[in-house]
Amino acid sequence: MKEFLTEKRLNKFKTVAKARQHTLHLVLENVHDPHNVSAVLRTCDAAGIPAVSLLYYLEKFPRIGKKSSASAVKWIEKEKFTDIKLCYNNLREKGFKIYATSLTEGSISLYDVNFIYKCAVVLGNEHRGVSDEAADLADEKIYIPMFGMVQSLNISVAAAVIIYEALRQRLAKGMYDESTLSKKELDSLIDKWCRK
Repeated sequence: MKEFLTEKRLNKFKTVAKARQHTLHLVLENVHDPHNVSAVLRTCDAAGIPAVSLLYYLEKFPRIGKKSSASAVKWIEKEKFTDIKLCYNNLREKGFKIYATSLTEGSISLYDVNFIYKCAVVLGNEHRGVSDEAADLADEKIYIPMFGMVQSLNISVAAAVIIYEALRQRLAKGMYDESTLSKKELDSLIDKWCRK
């Protein structure tokens, strides 16, 4: 398939694939509004996050439109789960440490989290936030410092704040310069993208 791409397009694929952060992952738990999910996927793509876990057991899995996600849905892998423990077990088997967003006692500021290690961040429903079970089963609970009357951010804004703090830390460590994938894995990813 590569022979059908322009050199410019192929170089874009190579650059983006090389910068993908396979050690950074996002979990969305019962996020109701598909526009919010789409906005989060756009941010994930922009920050080089290659995959997102969609954890839905109260809400229906969202229908994500290409238009509202600016086609980011096409470039982000989506793993579907209907059980918190199965989702977390899957992540832990891959070596991820799990951080759940929670405004509860014992939560630490996201600015005190070291995001350069293999980690997954769990964000919850627009109204309920992360469930108690998802928070309790996580390795750590984190929060975004806020100083207004309303202790709440839109889910897509909260995701962007956290993702870009992780990006800032990883950028400072040069983690966007070299891929964690082998050449064979990179070629396979680019071939997959060429077929999209």
